[in-house]
Amino acid sequence: MKDVLDEAVEKVVVSNRLADSPCCLVTGEYGWTANMERIMKAQALRDDSQGAYMSSKKTLEINPQNSIIIALREKADADQSDKTVKDLIYLLYDTSLLTSGFSLEEPATFSARIHRLVKLGLSIDDDDDDDDDDMEDLPPMEDDDEGESAMESVD
Repeated sequence: MKDVLDEAVEKVVVSNRLADSPCCLVTGEYGWTANMERIMKAQALRDDSQGAYMSSKKTLEINPQNSIIIALREKADADQSDKTVKDLIYLLYDTSLLTSGFSLEEPATFSARIHRLVKLGLSIDDDDDDDDDDMEDLPPMEDDDEGESAMESVD
């Protein structure tokens, strides 16, 4: 997991204190909290030079007894280069960010990852989801014979 997440987290550790969730993010004792980090990112005249020192070093704690982590481990052992495993690791990290109070760096990437996994769960091929297919079901637009719209006639 550390290899996939690379610099997003400082380290990944096995936790004994998690009961229900597969993973969580914790921060260092002297870094910014999630709320302070969000406030500092929102500042208009922020100084990025100090941000690297004060932004929290995140540690991902995983629950080894959780069924998600167990299945993910088995899938990763079977194939290290599986794109689904990497997506699932990033998805677990992103959901841990959200539940811990942090904001997502790239929400569009997060939503694309969720959509890809939903397609996988529904057994939808990537070739079948062209947006042009939806446009074929719509009736053609009708032209106005008047030449001007209703708003133009008011003036």
